[in-house]
Amino acid sequence: MPDMLVPFGDDIAAVAVGDGEVAVLKTDMLVGKTDVPLKMTLWQAARKAIVMNVSDFASKGVQPAAALVALGLHKKLTQKDIEEIADGLNAGAREYGAFVVGGDTGEASDLIISVSLFGTARKKALMLRSGAKAGDVLAVTGFFGKSAAGLRLLLDERCSVSEDVRRALIDAVLMPKAQLAVGLALASLGVVSASIDSSDGLAWSLHELAKMNGVGFVVDNIPIADEVRRFAKDNSVDALELALYGGEEYELVVTLKAEAFAFAKATVEAVGGCLLPIGKATCEKGMYLDVCGKRQLIEARGWEHFKSQL
Repeated sequence: MPDMLVPFGDDIAAVAVGDGEVAVLKTDMLVGKTDVPLKMTLWQAARKAIVMNVSDFASKGVQPAAALVALGLHKKLTQKDIEEIADGLNAGAREYGAFVVGGDTGEASDLIISVSLFGTARKKALMLRSGAKAGDVLAVTGFFGKSAAGLRLLLDERCSVSEDVRRALIDAVLMPKAQLAVGLALASLGVVSASIDSSDGLAWSLHELAKMNGVGFVVDNIPIADEVRRFAKDNSVDALELALYGGEEYELVVTLKAEAFAFAKATVEAVGGCLLPIGKATCEKGMYLDVCGKRQLIEARGWEHFKSQL
């Protein structure tokens, strides 16, 4: 498209509608075999399909208004099952201030829930993936590793953990949450230089930001959730591995000027969120974790379609 407002490779697409306003568009597809783990209900799967899309809107600082949904349904589903899917879609949309306004259904060999999300925003307010500069603070909106640990609990009965930790980890898988309020708050400040949603994994998201901006990152603090540390200790797994490469966590990864961080942090906390500094952007390309002066490479690994499988 001539004069694209948002280049390919970002989280959303946008089309000018006049007076500095843009229509923001996003589509994402949930497929039963790869995106619906054991013990996730149809209601939860449908809600997740909405959350997946809302998270990308959150990373751009855009309020979603409406969704179209295309359903691929296999023959074994009952009317009750389809009503459960509809209820989950509605619950997810209303949770984030949007409405499901239409769509399509068809027969498929697997469950498919494809959501197309629509909203409007000021062009200047969009937080794109591009814009990060060397010296910018690198920050995230939450702690990592819970979804990866929770998925292990669902797939491997040999994993053991206390009941309170089990509930928290499995809830992260079955009831993910998009950071929409935080994204809207950050966009209102105009201080974010680059932003991405972390659903493909923290490490992968960092590499995507670095590639888009021609910078590197030095990370000196990975915010690993306490429940993940406890899970890792009890099951002899690497908590850092879970936090960096797990994916399916709908946090935001952002960069901003150092002098704006305190103001941004306070604004995010005012809407019930958190903003955690984890490192900085560098002019030297590369992705490194710096622990007590010792650097190790952060690999470009995460969720990649056609390469990963539940």
